Amino acid sequence: MKEKIIAKASEMFIKLGFKSITMDDIAGEMCISKKTIYKYFCNKELLIEESTKLLHKEVHENIESIVQQNYNAIEESFKIRNKFTEMFHSTADTSPIFQLKRHYPEIYEKVMLTEIQECSMCFEKNILKGIRDGHYREDLNVASYVKFYYMLIFSINGDTSSDKESKQLELEALEYHTRAMATTKGIIELEKHLLNPEI
Repeated sequence: MKEKIIAKASEMFIKLGFKSITMDDIAGEMCISKKTIYKYFCNKELLIEESTKLLHKEVHENIESIVQQNYNAIEESFKIRNKFTEMFHSTADTSPIFQLKRHYPEIYEKVMLTEIQECSMCFEKNILKGIRDGHYREDLNVASYVKFYYMLIFSINGDTSSDKESKQLELEALEYHTRAMATTKGIIELEKHLLNPEI
């Protein structure tokens, strides 16, 4: 039951926001009593922490499954971005990550510490792949570009309240990041994906 509560809470938090969803909402959605939830989680903050751990695991499993498909580096970046858009589709008035940062800052800081480490490794592997396949320049300072990109992405998600605006800015950040690194071959590949970012 504990795992089912975490899974349902994670789904609801992402769709409707961490602040917006209450323990009553989760209990009602699952057709269980609120008392059952409190048997496993003494407060909402603890449930949010467990939910963010599950989301982190799902995100990185999805990233790894995309990496295993052996796309070129630029296509891989767009596939990952599209998977994020699909996973984190929200109907909340404000972005779930923005809500998490604003209303649960301690949990947000823990999430960011973990995500920065994981995402840095992911971005580094992508850049090295791009250099190998000729889509990115060989003279890149890889560590700097990794840092630039995660600072850009995390600031968008943490500081932009509108979910729609966040997704648009993420796409523009991906273009900005890729153009800064791309060879002529990489620019051609990038333009192809920008014409249809969902391919």
